Amino acid sequence: MIYTVECSFADAASEAEWNDFYSLEKLPALISVTGFHTSQRFKAISDGCPVYLAIHTIDGLDVLTGEEYRQKGGGNFAKWQEHITDWHRNLYDGMGLAPAVNDDEILALCANGPEPLIQMGLKPLAMHAVALEKFPVRRWLAVLSRTDVPRVESIAEGVHLYLPMAAQLTSTSLRVPRRAPDADAPTSLTPNIHPRD
Repeated sequence: MIYTVECSFADAASEAEWNDFYSLEKLPALISVTGFHTSQRFKAISDGCPVYLAIHTIDGLDVLTGEEYRQKGGGNFAKWQEHITDWHRNLYDGMGLAPAVNDDEILALCANGPEPLIQMGLKPLAMHAVALEKFPVRRWLAVLSRTDVPRVESIAEGVHLYLPMAAQLTSTSLRVPRRAPDADAPTSLTPNIHPRD
């Protein structure tokens, strides 16, 4: 399942510190939670959406309601809470692992159907909201090369583009595909460098 967290940040004076915390402390803590498999953070380069987006692959809603999640990663924003705005969380079904978006790529996200992404020459992956806010109910995402962005004459309304802020983190359960995941095994903080299909 795909767990998304979106928000904006209203205090320019502490935004860099908050981003360091989120990218360097929070994401590694989250990927160490049993049931988290991938984590990656993005910054919007288009208007009309929250500035920040985190996309995680998790086993299901029970991961987010468990004690391990609360201890290692859930919340922990007290220092910045008053500056976090436009905050949304959703849990989506319909696809396996979240795609890793490399430095030379952009994530495209759309809630207006797959057609705008198809018209951009992309192959969208469909997601359906099953828990948390459940809005938007359906979303499509695709990855495109940064070099392809200038070729897209106009971005359709409702398509939001995001740059990766760091490489995708993966748990060790993804690194050993022939062995069942060991819940007690340590996680890896190395970026996901698996080749694309």
